[in-house]
Amino acid sequence: MTLPPARHAFSIKWRVRNPSAGVSLITGSSGHTNRCALTAAAGVRGEDMADVTLDAQGAVPADANERTRSAATDRAQDWLTAIEKSSLTPRYYATIVLIVLQEMFEFYDFFLVGYLVSVLAPGWHLTYGESAMMLLSSGVGAIAGALIGGRFADLVGRKRMIWGGGFIFALGAAGIALIPDGAWIQFSILRFVVGFGSMAATTAQNPLIVEITPTRYRTFVSSMMVVPVALGTMFAAMISANLLPVIGWRGVAFTGAAPIVTSLLILLFVPESVRWLLSRGRNADARREASRLLGVAESSISLPSALPPAKKSGSMADLLGDQKRFWWVVVIWVGISTATYGVQLWGPTILSQLLKITPHAAAGYFVYVSLSSLLGRVLFSVLPLYIGRRGAAMVGTTVSVVVMLAIFAFYREFIFGWPAFVVLIILGAAFYSGMFANISPYVVEVFPVSLGGRAFGLAQASNGIGKIMGPVCLALIAGSNDLVSPKATTDAVAPAFLFLAACELAALIAIVAFRREPHGKAMDIG
Repeated sequence: MTLPPARHAFSIKWRVRNPSAGVSLITGSSGHTNRCALTAAAGVRGEDMADVTLDAQGAVPADANERTRSAATDRAQDWLTAIEKSSLTPRYYATIVLIVLQEMFEFYDFFLVGYLVSVLAPGWHLTYGESAMMLLSSGVGAIAGALIGGRFADLVGRKRMIWGGGFIFALGAAGIALIPDGAWIQFSILRFVVGFGSMAATTAQNPLIVEITPTRYRTFVSSMMVVPVALGTMFAAMISANLLPVIGWRGVAFTGAAPIVTSLLILLFVPESVRWLLSRGRNADARREASRLLGVAESSISLPSALPPAKKSGSMADLLGDQKRFWWVVVIWVGISTATYGVQLWGPTILSQLLKITPHAAAGYFVYVSLSSLLGRVLFSVLPLYIGRRGAAMVGTTVSVVVMLAIFAFYREFIFGWPAFVVLIILGAAFYSGMFANISPYVVEVFPVSLGGRAFGLAQASNGIGKIMGPVCLALIAGSNDLVSPKATTDAVAPAFLFLAACELAALIAIVAFRREPHGKAMDIG
């Protein structure tokens, strides 16, 4: 009779060091059970070691990597907490100023097109559809730029996308000044380039500021930095009102090339996000950038524990892992953006034809709209400190719904000698435009850092859809084959603003349904 083979008990232990990651792996086996423990090489306590049982094939179970990553995330967060205790430095403030300037120029150039089209439409004998194409082409470009830029902001870093996108949109803006008269198709193509570059940069701007700002200042600073951006819309109105009659539309269009300067300065002086570097497992680079931001010697900062990247695909599909959060971003940004840009882009044309005044006279009214937007952004930088991001977003959308409905009902009336349309959009701008100071960082804060670029890219793609839907809804309501005329415009006001009110209402419902509040909480590196 043949006896079964004997079963031998044995025990083997070994240690594997990974100097680049700063971790040690201790594994062992005895009988039929395999055990392993992962610990950081630099001062991690025994109780912090992750104890993992191998499966029957001797492989690490699927959830082991997640537990290891979670432990590394905790240690990286502890390191960041120590770094955040340092005082803010001149380099930090310089970074804020440069990013704000670039965003201000982006807003300036985007809203400038509304005034350019109001001048060009009658002279070029454009139909409503052609005018709408000139306005919405940058929105189409913005969608592409946001999706592509968001992905690459998570793959190659925040800084590269900021200065690279800035160069693209500045060159597109300058090119518009060189096209021949009547070339509305070339105008639209260049506006696509402007929108693409602008949003590619924007997908990295907000995540960078949110990520380099200490948690104790983040809510206020990340919102307040959006306040000066509103100056871009004000400068667009002021320059259009004062310089269009002097230097013409080409001279005004050429001013959109200014971001070339800020992009160069960002390339030279702005540091990369330390949190993003940690999320990519680049701990040595994270230490170097932290030393640059803090203005201290690199050797004075301890090397953080590495955080192994969860995945390197960089796909936008990664955001679908949490569908509720995904659709929350889409609905609030499409709704709020459609209402805001519908007013901002068609407002000057509606007002000039409603009151039978010149386009640059209508632009003068919109200086007050821009000032209201600026004050609104200050309001929505302070309000979240008391009622949180979510509470502030609910206030902004609720008031915006009321204002849009009031325009629907009273746009032909006058209030103390002022057109009710003007009074209401000035009041409303403090809320439907002002609350961007709150919802912009809100989106970045509720996602892990590893998804931050793509999350804000999704938000800006939705923003681009809103930029299209705003002018398109009025063009469809008025009839896209009608020439731009007072009758076509004024007849479209009531149904268009009823539609915009519905968009704000959809955003309000989404905000109420999503209950996550990031104010005062540390960001998840992810």
